[in-house]
Amino acid sequence: MNNEITKATAPTTTDEFIKGLWKENPVFVQVLGMCPVLAVSNTAVNALAMGLATAFVLIMSNSLVSMLRNFIPKEVRIASYILIIATFVTMIDYAIQAISVDLHKNLGAFISLIVVNCLILSRAEAFASKNTLTKSIMDALGMGLGFTLGLVSLGVVREILGSGSIFGIAILPDTFQEWVIMILPAGGFFTLAAWLLVFNLYKQKRNAL
Repeated sequence: MNNEITKATAPTTTDEFIKGLWKENPVFVQVLGMCPVLAVSNTAVNALAMGLATAFVLIMSNSLVSMLRNFIPKEVRIASYILIIATFVTMIDYAIQAISVDLHKNLGAFISLIVVNCLILSRAEAFASKNTLTKSIMDALGMGLGFTLGLVSLGVVREILGSGSIFGIAILPDTFQEWVIMILPAGGFFTLAAWLLVFNLYKQKRNAL
């Protein structure tokens, strides 16, 4: 009987994926990785690129950490995780540079700083090192897409209000007065605060039902 209850309440791989998108969203719930979230979300393109780059590193590092979890000594686990993460960050750094030099310049040092993104290291330590490969991949996929969703949400708003465009395509008339502050660092804080307010209000109303 107890085994049946445990199986019924145990999270499935689908739950591991969904939690990163909503219940434990890295940006709107855990508020992790704020440095790139605020710095590169001045355009939707930059936000999408950084989000996907982070998701790639998260998925690959989670997978490798999970596969090696029984072989990595506990005494050097953090150093080993950082080495694994740095390897995939180097790969994505060269890949972005090969795809678009301009995009690589726009993202700048923040690509390399993915290595110290607390989201990636925390998932490796708290989840991948203790779970199977399948669950680790689903967790990384959910968290990665959740992080990307948060970045793009900020990027779209900031680009529309700051430049009158979205993904580089003008959508507002020439008469629109651009909010220059939205593409400046302060605009990132204002937009994040607004999204956090909307997100939390929605959660409160949903829990009240």
